[in-house]
Parts: sequence; structure tokens; C-alpha cells
Amino acid sequence: MSSEEFEKLHEIYNSLYEELRLLPDKAQRCQGEERKRLQRSFDERHGEAEEVLQGMDAELRTAPAAYRSAMSTKLRLHRRDLGKLQREMASSELGIGSSARPTEGGHQGIYSSQNQQSTYLQAQRSLLLQGQESLSSATQSIERSQRIATETDHIGTEIIEELGGQREQLERSRNRLVNTGEHLSKSRKILRAMSRRLMTNKLLLAVIILMELGVLGAVVYFKFFR
Repeated sequence: MSSEEFEKLHEIYNSLYEELRLLPDKAQRCQGEERKRLQRSFDERHGEAEEVLQGMDAELRTAPAAYRSAMSTKLRLHRRDLGKLQREMASSELGIGSSARPTEGGHQGIYSSQNQQSTYLQAQRSLLLQGQESLSSATQSIERSQRIATETDHIGTEIIEELGGQREQLERSRNRLVNTGEHLSKSRKILRAMSRRLMTNKLLLAVIILMELGVLGAVVYFKFFR
């Protein structure tokens, strides 16, 4: 297990349980003061065992998630065994009360009634503690679910915001591409216009050269051949 404190508490519980599980059988064979002494001893050990289980439950809540399942199963089995011992002790007390001899007098009946009431209250207290622990576990489970839902909602919001930012970037890139296409179209028009002017200039230059050659030929003809 991951918690050393949990293991120490587990060893303490085992020691208490070994003492407790012998007491119901002893109580069935005893009467009077010895019986009451065993009942008090059982109540004390039972209270100590409950405190140990509460400490184990506290360690369980802080343990890593990977170990909680096994720890929770062990804790649940301990509570079941402890409750079973308590019922056996109560049964042994009821058995003693029903088989008591009339010669023991009214005091024995009073003590038996008090012990029965104490055992009943102890059983009710144990059930109440188990109910509170179950409610606490359910509350913690709900809180964990709420935290997970909140985290999921937060992650979803971040993803939506990120996708919105990427969409804006894509729109800006598309606009830049459109502008670039428009600039390229204008550039092509300018290049075509320049090409036309260049061809026109070449034709004009060729005409001028031909005219100069014609004038030069006319001058030579009139000067040397006439």
C-alpha cells in the first residue's frame, strides 16, 4: 500500500480484533461481575477499534487513486467484521439474560438490562457512524464529479477560444492571399501595358530608321548620280 500510516493502523486493528473476537464466547460462559467486566472490556476495545478505523478512513481519503480501491475494500471488510462481533456480543448478553436463575435477584436483572441498553446504543452508534461515512463518501464523490465537470467545461472553453483564434488567423491569411492575387493581377496588367509600349517604341524606331535611310539614299543619289 502507499500509506505507511494506513498499514500501521491496520496492524493495530488486527491486534484489537484478535482480542475482541474472543470476548463473545467468554461472555456466554460467564455471569455476574465477570460478565460485566467482559462487556466493559469489549466496549472499550470496540471503541478503540472504531477510532482506528476512522484513522484508516482518513488515510484512505488522502491516498493516491491507484491504491484507494484495495484500501477501501479492506476497510469495508473490517467494519463488517467489527459489526458482526458486536452483534455476537449482544446476542450472548441476551442469551445470558434469558437463562439467568431467579435466585440471582433483582440486581442481576438491572445489570443485564443496562448492559443490553449499552450494547444497543453502541450498535446504533456504529450504524450512525457507518451512515455518516457513507454520506461523506457520497459527498466526496459528488464533489469530485463537480470538479471534473468544471475542469472539462474549462478545457472546452479554452479549445473553443483557441479554435476561434485559429479561425481569425485563417481569415487574415485568406485576406492576404486575396490582396496578393489582386496585386499580381495589377502587376500583370502593368507588364502587358509596358510590353505594348515597348513594341510601339520599337516600331516607331524602325520607321524612323527606314526614313533616315531613305533620306540618306536620296541625298547620295542626287549628289553623285545627277
